[in-house]
Amino acid sequence: MTARIGIVGTGWWASAMHIPTIQSGDDAVVAAICESDPERLRIAGEAFGIAARYGDVDAMLAAERLDGVIVGTPHVAHAGPAVAALGAGAHVLVEKPMATTAADARAIAAAAARAGREVMVPTGLNFTPQAATARDWLRAGLIGELRHAICAMGSPLDDLMAGRPMAETAGALFRPPVSTWADPRRAGGYGWGQMSHSLAWLAWVTDLGFETLFAMDVKSPAGVDYYDAATGRLANGATVAISGAATVPKHVGMNTDIRLYGTEGVITYSNLPAMLELRRHDGADRAVPMTDFEGLYDGSLPVKVFAALCNGKEVVNASDALCGVRVTEAIDAIYRSAASGRPEAV
Repeated sequence: MTARIGIVGTGWWASAMHIPTIQSGDDAVVAAICESDPERLRIAGEAFGIAARYGDVDAMLAAERLDGVIVGTPHVAHAGPAVAALGAGAHVLVEKPMATTAADARAIAAAAARAGREVMVPTGLNFTPQAATARDWLRAGLIGELRHAICAMGSPLDDLMAGRPMAETAGALFRPPVSTWADPRRAGGYGWGQMSHSLAWLAWVTDLGFETLFAMDVKSPAGVDYYDAATGRLANGATVAISGAATVPKHVGMNTDIRLYGTEGVITYSNLPAMLELRRHDGADRAVPMTDFEGLYDGSLPVKVFAALCNGKEVVNASDALCGVRVTEAIDAIYRSAASGRPEAV
């Protein structure tokens, strides 16, 4: 069996990651693409040799027998195609953030439950062996009861968040549109654009949602958040400190640093410098050997898992609908708190 996958939104990341990853594997084929811009639809179809091209999601779903659909539209336009594809019986990979309101995220999760299909959000760090190990350590009680978490992330996106073209995408088939990343009216900014990665790791590994968050931010020249800082509580009562920064130097790359403090020890994770360690009060410490190369972000990991899922294979969905809802709820609360100047319930 070869799964048939449809692509909704053929912009930068779909053309740079989604389509090439699917086409390079054996589990699935890109059976159809859907794009509201006719010229971009033509260019993508010709570049990747895809004949079935649609300007309307419903038309694609009605005409094509699809096992899966990848939604790579602008952030604010994720919910409609995702819910429609789930209703048509397809598994859905919906780009991060899963949605830009808690209500939309819950609607996607509810549609998946009704259809008996999976939702996957491609936050790639969740799909690494290190995330699985950290989750196992926590579930085994190796740090005791989780009481505090630190979740920090930085990315080399000062240009994009400031409303300028992303330098490293020069020469790409399509470039990230400023309207998606640097327009506060269209969920631009670092929170929606990037913090879903680090928060998804935290939500997946701990299997916890968020209760209350209080946040502040610093704006970019385009008026979206360059820097974010939040404190609050997880659903089990543990305290949490969250931060994000868009101005990491380009040659450094994305970095995520998370610490989970429990009554019996602490788990420390970082992708750059790469490390995963367990330190216990009784000295029974553990460490997972990692090179910095292993810590580099690999956006193809969740796409490959999604292709296997659509092919009927048993997979671990490490960023599922529940994780996506929890992350969206948290970021939604962070933005509401930054605007109101007070703690906001999730």
